[in-house]
Amino acid sequence: MAILPIIETPDPRLRLISEPVEQFDDALSTLIDDMFETMYAAPGIGLAAIQVAVPKRVLVIDLQEPEEDEGEPVKRPRVFINPEVLEESEELSSYNEGCLSVPEMFGDVVRPARVRARWLDRDGSTQEAWLDGLLATCLQHEIDHLNGVMFFDHLSKLKRDMLLKKLAKLRKAA
Repeated sequence: MAILPIIETPDPRLRLISEPVEQFDDALSTLIDDMFETMYAAPGIGLAAIQVAVPKRVLVIDLQEPEEDEGEPVKRPRVFINPEVLEESEELSSYNEGCLSVPEMFGDVVRPARVRARWLDRDGSTQEAWLDGLLATCLQHEIDHLNGVMFFDHLSKLKRDMLLKKLAKLRKAA
């Protein structure tokens, strides 16, 4: 496994629409393993393949939420290949989202609170489920990446401009 470089905004590759996965082979398996290693090292809870410069409809998520009694984060890696949202709840939720491709920047994004999604797992088997909470938010965020959309695109023009100006200032100071 390898830690891959994460591309950052304004890299134009982040605006590409990713291609569906058609072959479930060793190369895909290696990509998935590398994406998990990269995400954990960053650290983050979700990563789309385009963020490591691979324009394929693959994303990985691990919320690393603590067990009820233990308090220690538990790894529950999930792979979503060719994911799609089939249905959205009318109920909305707001989450202060960040992104590994927009380091140290956050913004309150409003999204459907629940989504019914369909995807292929690592073995190519079709999965379908209603997802809610942080998992639904994270899945929608990562699917946006597959469609060339960044989280700050969901913000007002004023908030987006402020976020990008702040990011430019941080980069200049580094």
